[in-house]
Order: sequence, then structure tokens, then C-alpha cells
Amino acid sequence: MDRRKLIERGVELLVYLSSWISILGIVFLFIFIGREAFPLLTDPRMQEEVRLSQLWTSIWQPVSDLPKFGLIPLFIGTLKASFVAMLFATPLAILAAVFTSEFAPPRLGRALKPVVELLAGIPSVVLGFFALVVLATWVQQLFGFTMRLNATVAGAALGLAVLPIIYTVTEDALATVPKAFREASLSLGATPWQTAFKVVLPAALPGIFAALVLGFGRAVGETMIVLMASGNASIVSASLGDSIRTLSATIAAELAEVVFGDGHYRLLFGLGVILFGFTFVLNLVGSWYIQRVKRRLLGAV
Repeated sequence: MDRRKLIERGVELLVYLSSWISILGIVFLFIFIGREAFPLLTDPRMQEEVRLSQLWTSIWQPVSDLPKFGLIPLFIGTLKASFVAMLFATPLAILAAVFTSEFAPPRLGRALKPVVELLAGIPSVVLGFFALVVLATWVQQLFGFTMRLNATVAGAALGLAVLPIIYTVTEDALATVPKAFREASLSLGATPWQTAFKVVLPAALPGIFAALVLGFGRAVGETMIVLMASGNASIVSASLGDSIRTLSATIAAELAEVVFGDGHYRLLFGLGVILFGFTFVLNLVGSWYIQRVKRRLLGAV
């Protein structure tokens, strides 16, 4: 066996091992989290302390004479922050990707992409501090909200964290669209704008949807930004001007102060299982839908 084939075999083995290590790491992580939360379903003492029927109420007061563990406000807060983040980041990221891929001169496009991707390197605590000190004041003055820290502030800061993910994956998806699609559209008399938005963008739809799935998963699981900018009040409300409390922020804020092994401790790990399971299902459904869209675009269905 010559040296080149030996290197290729070594690379293949490294990729194979890396894939299995990643999978095993995720499995072991889920087992650890699930093991800590499992007594909620099997231990009578835990079930007496944390009744499953109580989880679907609207009050989260884990530290009181009569603890209340209602998860509804945490679910609502998580969805509100993620909704605002996607509403803020999606159009900006997609339009920026279209401009970089279709209209910007090559040198400008090569310069813009790393600049936008630099947002992904900003620590989430910095974005949270920016939202807490600067963004909250701007949003309150703009919309006149009573609460300075609210779902809109947290969602906008989350959008800054989500934007580079959506932008990068979308730009890569647009770059993979065959050049023949553009040439055929232009030869039929379409303008560059029509070509970009009616030909290239639909052809890249599977990649764009994958970008949105990744971005939404990041928004749901983000901790530090919402911990600093959301107000951390478990309020059941449809208003984006009210303070919120998310699942991830609840775990971060309370896990260090709970009594080891009690019902509150186990429930926080249960929230981790919920987040883990939601992200897994979201990616699974997203992958299935992407494959379906690909088959439709290729004329298979």
C-alpha cells in the first residue's frame, strides 16, 4: 500500500471515529440528564413533591411554603423569545445572503461574509450585557413598554446570535445553486432581481429551511442572553412587552441553589430532557421536510 492510500485510509478512519465519538457523547449526555430526571416518574416521594398534574398550571414558584411547578409560563416565555428572534433575524440574514451571493462584487462578497460571521464569535454574555444596558432602553423608548426587560429585548438580542447561523447556511445554499439556472433565467429576459428571488432562492429552499431549523434550535437553547435581558418573570401573557422566563434560563438561574436530590432539582433536569428532546425532534422533522422539498424540486414527487 503506497503512502497516499495509507493517508486516505487514515483520514477515513479518523472521520469514522469522530462520528461515533460525537454520537456516543450525545447519547451519554442524554443518559446522564435522563437518569437525574427519571425519579420524577418512579419515586413516590418525588411524585408527592412534584405532581405531574401540577406541571400544566400557570404558576412557577418552586421556593415557597407550597411550591408550585407550573411549566406553562416557561414554555410561553421560550416560544415568545424564539419567535421574536426569528422574526428579527430571518429577513435580515436571508436578504444579506442574497446580496452577498447574487449582487455584491466578488471582492465585497468575500469581505462581507467573514464580517457577518464574526457575530457568531461574540460571547453570548456580551450580547446579553448589550441588551441589558443599551438595547433595553432603546426598545422601551421606541415602543413605550412598561417593563424595561421583556420578550422583545430578549428576542432582539437572541436575533443577533441567530443571524450569523442563518446567514452562513443560506449563503452556502445559494452558492450551490447551479450557474445554469441563473443563465437560463437571464436568457429568457428576467432581470437579476427576478432571477435571484424567483429562481435562485426557490432552488436553495432546502438549505434555507435547514438554516431556519438550526437558528430556531439555537434560539430555544440559548441561556445567557435571555437570563440577562428577559426580566426572568414567569408571566403568562401574549404581550411581547412583558417580562418572560425561559426553560434554559430557569435551569441556569436555579440549579446552583437547589437542594441536591429533591423534587426541584429533579425537575430542572426534567426541563433539560424537554429541551434536549425538543431540539432532537425539531432537527428530525426538519431533516425529513428538507428531503421532501428536495424530491419535489427534482420532480420526484
